Amino acid sequence: MQFDELVNRHRENLNDTDMAILKYILQNRTGVKHISIHTLAKNCAVSSTAIVRFSQKLGFDGFGELKAFLKMENSSAEISSGDLLKNLQDFYSQTAEKIFKWNFDDANQLIHQSNRVFAFASGYVQSNVVQELKRLFFYDNVLIYEIKGREEFRSILHTLTEDDLFIFVSLSGEPPLVLDFAKQLRLREIPFISITKLHDNTLAGLSTVNLYISPVEFDIRGEEITPVSFKSMLPYFMLIEIWYVKYRSWLNTQES
Repeated sequence: MQFDELVNRHRENLNDTDMAILKYILQNRTGVKHISIHTLAKNCAVSSTAIVRFSQKLGFDGFGELKAFLKMENSSAEISSGDLLKNLQDFYSQTAEKIFKWNFDDANQLIHQSNRVFAFASGYVQSNVVQELKRLFFYDNVLIYEIKGREEFRSILHTLTEDDLFIFVSLSGEPPLVLDFAKQLRLREIPFISITKLHDNTLAGLSTVNLYISPVEFDIRGEEITPVSFKSMLPYFMLIEIWYVKYRSWLNTQES
């Protein structure tokens, strides 16, 4: 598990002091692995006790255990210049290996028990992900209705119950419209799944279940000196395809 995922799971328990500590850690991730609790407390303008309480809210015994976790964390590797095709191959292989290890049971349970499933995408690529999600789950008679905007969301909001499900597909997890929808669903206790980039984000903290991707930016250098960069969004599609296959396997275990 990544530190950002851990934070998202416990975000509701964090107060203003905790958020100040978190902000410092995220901005100084490498340095925090090697400093003392007293130095961190001084840099955050809080007490050492506040650092301990923050660590415990994330599930650690204390700051020492949190620091050890950060040291062992497998951060997303930066793609350096070199053989681009080899870099892509390695990235795809590493991404698939991580996703295949995930447990999708909570997400599967939500989909299976829902009367209706709605989805909202925050961008063009994300909308394509929703289309693929709809196509895959259609094979099992799970109909996913895509909500296109604020007015459409408002029109169905008053009909939603706790037996319905929303799926949000977003990269940053911070678009104001998405957060507005998510907060309204939380007030009504409507469950929802978020698919976002693996980093500390508000949407994941609000969600019933979080699923993550880790896109990486590549530089393509041709004959010209100026590099052309692109961000691989394949992890989105890899995630939902593996999720669907695991959903089918999960259904088989429920029926046996």
